Amino acid sequence: MSVLASLRSWTGARRVPLPILRIDLAALAWIGLIGVLVFLVVAPIARLLLASVQSPETGDWTLANYATAFGHLRNWEVLGTSLLYAGGVTAASVVMAVPIAWAVARTDMPAKGLVRALILGAFITPSYLGAIGWILLAGPNAGWLNRVWMSLTGASSGLFNVYSFAGLVFVTALYAFPYVFVFTTDALDRVSTEMEEAASILGASQLRTTLRITLPLVTPAILAGAIVVFLDTVALFGTPAIIALPARIRVMTLQLWQYFEYPVRAEVAAAYSLPLVGITVALFLAQRLILGRKGYVALTGKGGSRALTPLGPWRWVALGYAVLVIGLAVLLPFAALGQAAFSTAWGRGFSLDNLTLQNFVRLAADPNARDTIGHSFGYAAATGCLAVLLALAAAYVVTRRLVPGGFLLSLICMTPLVIPGIVLAIGFYATYSTPPIALYGTAAILVLAFTTRFLPIAYVNALAGLRALNPEMEEAVRILGGTRTRAVTRVVVPLLKKSLIGSWLLVFIPAVRELSTALFLVGPNTRVISVMMLDLSENGSFETLAALGFVLLAATIAIVLLGYRLVGRDFMLRRS
Repeated sequence: MSVLASLRSWTGARRVPLPILRIDLAALAWIGLIGVLVFLVVAPIARLLLASVQSPETGDWTLANYATAFGHLRNWEVLGTSLLYAGGVTAASVVMAVPIAWAVARTDMPAKGLVRALILGAFITPSYLGAIGWILLAGPNAGWLNRVWMSLTGASSGLFNVYSFAGLVFVTALYAFPYVFVFTTDALDRVSTEMEEAASILGASQLRTTLRITLPLVTPAILAGAIVVFLDTVALFGTPAIIALPARIRVMTLQLWQYFEYPVRAEVAAAYSLPLVGITVALFLAQRLILGRKGYVALTGKGGSRALTPLGPWRWVALGYAVLVIGLAVLLPFAALGQAAFSTAWGRGFSLDNLTLQNFVRLAADPNARDTIGHSFGYAAATGCLAVLLALAAAYVVTRRLVPGGFLLSLICMTPLVIPGIVLAIGFYATYSTPPIALYGTAAILVLAFTTRFLPIAYVNALAGLRALNPEMEEAVRILGGTRTRAVTRVVVPLLKKSLIGSWLLVFIPAVRELSTALFLVGPNTRVISVMMLDLSENGSFETLAALGFVLLAATIAIVLLGYRLVGRDFMLRRS
């Protein structure tokens, strides 16, 4: 027996491996996670910046791409039109949403549940599908509303024209206002009504109380919703492609798409897209500056009391306004799409001999259409799984402080929030379309781009869930000899099951209808529903397009109902 062994036997000491020789597999996993996030988020953005200042022929540093992108007055006019378009949509969305949110959250307006459900219908409806519905309704002369107007008045032309700047703003706002509604109702539900009651006791009118107390309390929420609407609109592609392109209204997203026509000029697109990132960052900074040191906090002795404001006969006026907005966003477009989906020719009007199921039969019989539908749902499902997995791992590292500098990891996960989808797609194209990683046109690049696009949604939900979870149970598993991986799989995941399912659904739903990202990365064998709808719109095949839209809406509604059953009724409205 060696001397060392004798001493160990005499002291009862056990052999302890030297720390320098131990390999922490968990730490390697976290390092690998950081590498994956860098691959998904940092690399495309960095490549986008580099591409904008490099010559595609020689690779030399140059500002020629910026000169091409901004050296023409018409490109500046396009930028101005885009900002005006986004500003108009934002203003219209606030006008539509705030009165309805106040009526739903703070008054005795009837049918609140129905109003919320129909607004959710507008929320889950792709804006480009709603735009198709409004083309069927308000297309010059051929639209249903114009035909009714001409038949009633004998006029030779229609009253409405969706192919106009006002029509573009109006249609886009109909599917953007739910963002402001969700933010505002959430804030109104959280703020106590005690100060409003005090103002009423002191003799203030209902209008004065609303303007001086209620609205200031929820101003941050309204502003947050307005910023989301502005950013979503300025980077929107589908609705402008369907309405603005035929109307010859030029916006930035359409200009960016032209740079991808032959010959492809991705480097010019990269230079022209960077102002979108600057606009996004500037808006978030403006939000903080506007709010400044204002204290929107209600200090009361009782927590969260609620007293509904009786409107008397005016409650029917409030309901009428809500029904008007919802009817324009959901009921009328859905009716037009339904008529087209079940018609042999949508312009012939409603008659028994015009009714048919052939549009749906044609979709079911077309192998390309079946593949397209399968691609959309398959890619969205894979995106949901990958996004939730990465978000949970990143949130666990941040909340449990497993590595130094966790805030950087959190920053990486949230960065796609300030990168418009169309800009992110250009970054992916510039990074992964050429060797050695030639992924352009494959399913992999779509799933990876969708995952990056919607990673912040999953990350915020995972972060909120883990912060509400006491780490002592995980520590107990470690004390009893279990690994950290075992603690996560046997303790954390089961306890966060509902939250993770909700995160998956919240990623799946926008991924299955995503257009801006898919349009720049899709290949001939990876076409998805949103791109197919755009193609059908350009070809004027509104009957087949409407049938495909109904398939998408039916599947989305089924998924939302499944989410209600598994997670709860508020999973679509949850904010952290």
